[in-house]
Amino acid sequence: MTLPQLTPLPDAPPPRSRRGWRWWQTLLVLLLLVLLVLLGVVAYGYSLTRAPDSAVSKPYTLEIRPGDTLAQAALRLERAGVVRSPDALRLIMRQRGTAGRLREGYYDLPAGLTAFQVADRLADTPRPRVRSVTVPEGKRLRDLPQIMKAARLGDPATLAATLKADAADKTQAGRCPNGSLEGFLFPATYPFRPEATNADIVAALKGRMSQEFTAARVKTARSLGLDVCGWVTLASMVQAEAANTGEMPVIAGIFLNRLKEGIALGADPTVAYGLGKNLNQLDRSAGDFTKDTPYNTYTRRGLPPGPINNPGEAALNSILKPKRTSTAGKEVLYFVHGLDGKIHVNTDYASHLRDVNRYR
Repeated sequence: MTLPQLTPLPDAPPPRSRRGWRWWQTLLVLLLLVLLVLLGVVAYGYSLTRAPDSAVSKPYTLEIRPGDTLAQAALRLERAGVVRSPDALRLIMRQRGTAGRLREGYYDLPAGLTAFQVADRLADTPRPRVRSVTVPEGKRLRDLPQIMKAARLGDPATLAATLKADAADKTQAGRCPNGSLEGFLFPATYPFRPEATNADIVAALKGRMSQEFTAARVKTARSLGLDVCGWVTLASMVQAEAANTGEMPVIAGIFLNRLKEGIALGADPTVAYGLGKNLNQLDRSAGDFTKDTPYNTYTRRGLPPGPINNPGEAALNSILKPKRTSTAGKEVLYFVHGLDGKIHVNTDYASHLRDVNRYR
């Protein structure tokens, strides 16, 4: 049997190559992934430069000490909550060329700064790295450690020992025979570096006081019968007695007149100093004014052996330019501070007692 002839089917087209499509797809996926990574890096980097949360951010003063590096400073800023990333801050400053501008001093940084703004601040000139301390007029040596402690300067625990050691140095000149620094530490405002030692502090106060002892002023004091010790001692008494600088020349004149006449100076502050008390601690009923000490100017005539505090410039000047006479041209010898807020001076004791009864 003859089989029917079959017509052959046309050949099927060859399968389409998928190689080109896979290559572009892979490329697109890779590009998308790279873009997403870049966006993530940018977003993360931006987050590191943003200002910290307002609940955390606070004003901060960055102290740069000698030898501090930018890396150390940036780390402190991170710990203080000023920046989110110390590395981001360093990178910003390196890119800007300001990484080497960090200087010793204080950088005041308000709250809420971005890393870029912090970088701007650190590129500026800082405040000088000093701590100011004011030594008021009329303070004693024993007050100095607490004054320095409040200013966070020196070592208050050993400052008193430093003062005593300095007083024991027999090579020092221009003081009283006892060598004490009492009276020879000038009251003023001083800028000290935070690293200042006790010796630095004492040297600065002594050095400033020595500027007062010019040849012309020492000569004027000598014309009044006073050496440097006597000048400073009398000035310290005026400092303690005067209610204001306007009274100082008047009180200085009275003390000078009493010295001239050989009358006891009778100054309450010297009594208090000799007893180691403050003026408001004196107790007449307890016999404080009759207890004899080298500083009791009621029981002893003349000047005490040294200053009773550290007098200021106005008190020192008052000794050199005293007011020694009344409006009538008579030497004044007595004074009393009245409850009316005024000082009342007299040339004789009877008039003085009258004013004491009238104004006290």
